[in-house]
Amino acid sequence: MHQLWAEMDRRLLMKLGTAGLAAMALPGAAQAMAAQGFTHGVASGEPGPRSVLLWTRYAAATDTALTAEVSDTADFVRIVGGGSVTAAGDADHTAKLRVDGLEPGRWYFYRFVAPDGTMSVTGRTRTLPDGATGAFTLALFSCANMPFGWFNAYGHAAARSDIDLVVHVGDYLYEYKVGTYPSPKEAVPGRLIQPSNELIALADYRLRYAAYRSDPDLQRLHQLFPIVAQWDDHEFANDTWKGGAENHQPDEGDWGVREAAAMRAYDEWMPVGGARWRSYQVGDLATIFLPETRITARDKQFEIGDILADKGDAAAALKQFAETGYRDPARQLLGSEQEKWLFDGFAASAKSGTRWQVCAQQIVMGSLFTPPESRSVSSPPRPVCRSIWTAGTATPPRATACSPQRSAPAPISSPCRATVTMPGRST
Repeated sequence: MHQLWAEMDRRLLMKLGTAGLAAMALPGAAQAMAAQGFTHGVASGEPGPRSVLLWTRYAAATDTALTAEVSDTADFVRIVGGGSVTAAGDADHTAKLRVDGLEPGRWYFYRFVAPDGTMSVTGRTRTLPDGATGAFTLALFSCANMPFGWFNAYGHAAARSDIDLVVHVGDYLYEYKVGTYPSPKEAVPGRLIQPSNELIALADYRLRYAAYRSDPDLQRLHQLFPIVAQWDDHEFANDTWKGGAENHQPDEGDWGVREAAAMRAYDEWMPVGGARWRSYQVGDLATIFLPETRITARDKQFEIGDILADKGDAAAALKQFAETGYRDPARQLLGSEQEKWLFDGFAASAKSGTRWQVCAQQIVMGSLFTPPESRSVSSPPRPVCRSIWTAGTATPPRATACSPQRSAPAPISSPCRATVTMPGRST
């Protein structure tokens, strides 16, 4: 067990879990939203060698000035950093503060203090290493649909002592109306969320984040590890692209307004900075790239129904599509600016001698295995299994994800998780 883990006050962890479970006692964490004071724990993100971003939420009738304290020990005998920050009603009572002047590759403890002396739970965070780095372990998450089940993957990760950084590559929450996905039959008892309607307005997105962040396992994960995060489509609406989404209809208002609301709520509730795409340097071991693949430049996804519409010969239509639209060089995912940033970043990282170039993103890069039945356009949707693996290992670790051939993702009862350790060069 990591020494710093052993130093954590276990009573604080118990308090966190109790608070989270109490919040879940009412549908969609309504109790947590009605509560005053520190309502949703703490979080940290955007680590650098000498800095980290801290987050909390403090609900009150007015804007509240908080003090952040950072210490290199769990007892806070010595304060090594911090500052003042306001939990503003205009930001849904959330507060974020970047703390500088820290040492590279160090674990730190932090907390927030309210004007009346009450304190948040104690969080733990870590700066990125600088220079020679022997190994570094990432915990990678995606696709967490709360009504489908319990966030066991978050809980298991929080119980580990060998994780250096959490990476979440999107679908942190889902925007669907209650009873849509999952269906009432598929939904797990006790995992009700708010609002019951589909997320469209700013208040909707805020309330859904509050519901998710009331989960004790997710709170605990945020409490114990820094996170770097990027959205995918469901932080907005299913199959989002730069001009809209599959799950946005004309009677749901202007897409630009909805998109802005989703972005604002994400910025408020997540420990993230303002850059849409960014990279993180892990000493001389790895460069982690976090691209944005959804709303900046992504063209609208192809739909099989559109390809075959009004076509008498399905096979001929598909052949024509494969030779034309499918190969259109003008179609974009990243956009020219971001594409240059990514390719230049890969090149610079490799040239500097950094061993690993890690692209943490939502798109499966690997072989696509399609059952023979799916070749018939008249067949009902069949599962498509995508096999992905990590290169550079003698025996590749394998993960397989299956989803229906529709826009909606496959049901899961826990966030998708992978733990990857990047070893340094052998000496």
